[in-house]
Amino acid sequence: MPQIPLHYVDLRTFCYATEDQKRVEEALRTFLPDGEDEEPFDLERVESEGHYGDRILVLSARVETADDVRYVLSRLADLETFDDLIDELDERVTDNTELFLRLDKQAAFEGEVRLGDGITFRGKVEAYPAKKEQAVENAEEVLERLREDG
Repeated sequence: MPQIPLHYVDLRTFCYATEDQKRVEEALRTFLPDGEDEEPFDLERVESEGHYGDRILVLSARVETADDVRYVLSRLADLETFDDLIDELDERVTDNTELFLRLDKQAAFEGEVRLGDGITFRGKVEAYPAKKEQAVENAEEVLERLREDG
């Protein structure tokens, strides 16, 4: 894939008081590059409080380099419903040229990639002019290339 039409990808998940933080982190890392010679990808951790005072840890990562974004996208190519994802781009890309997906946190912990609940994927799609229609077209192009390469 020569060019990636995404400025960045944000991945975010919550670790609730009833969950094991290491397992939740491992689920998020399913989508993050982890080179053999490099440190593990940096995660931002922010503590918050739930409605009843319970602790919620928000884990997030911003992927910005082209190679790292390619890696995240290559993980999406493992979706069984990848063709459906391409068909739904008009609903998944916002007027602000952002591509949104929700990924299954439990499946990610098991090393699988599925749409579901638990992990939020937000990719800022390059679009000139910055219009939804152009962003949908660019997102479709990159996902079609992923399907062909995969």
